[in-house]
Amino acid sequence: MLKVGLTGGIGSGKSIVGKIFSILGVPVYQADIAAKRLYDTDDELRNGIKSLFGEHLYASGTLDRKKLANIIFANNADLKKINELVHPAVCRDFFEYVSRLPDSTPYVIHEAAILYEAKTEDLFDIIINVWAPEKLKIKRVLARDNTNETEVNQRIAAQLPDELKCKLSNYVITNDDKTPVLPQILLIHNEITKN
Repeated sequence: MLKVGLTGGIGSGKSIVGKIFSILGVPVYQADIAAKRLYDTDDELRNGIKSLFGEHLYASGTLDRKKLANIIFANNADLKKINELVHPAVCRDFFEYVSRLPDSTPYVIHEAAILYEAKTEDLFDIIINVWAPEKLKIKRVLARDNTNETEVNQRIAAQLPDELKCKLSNYVITNDDKTPVLPQILLIHNEITKN
């Protein structure tokens, strides 16, 4: 079974692309959603966060992700520390997920916003990057999240530049609201499944 990394900057539309792959019958593991679950269920991760950033982040019993985001996106050193805690937990969870899939599964997708930043690219046989123009990404995030442009720009700045992600990836899907996405996905799907 091939392991395919699906990545893209915040607001690029990688989750939509992931949904389309899942409609095609491809198992899609969503690292960002898994991380949110693991913040509250993985004891090693919880204890690491409490020890680094304080018990107060779990005052209600579950992680106050907004407070954590305010801390980590304002300081690159703190962002690096949280990533060093979260990524091993997500990787363990992903491989557990893969182990439950039927052997006949041609490939599984691991959807993660910061696949390269987490230095997890070596775990994958193929990497797909979803690209969108920066102004469009900002507009999308502002429309869907309870945030402001400064916070969105901080998150974009914390991610690897799009040009580099595109260069490092095996495939690039353009999601600029002009180029049809489905034909690009079908082409990649057909190429992967014919091997």
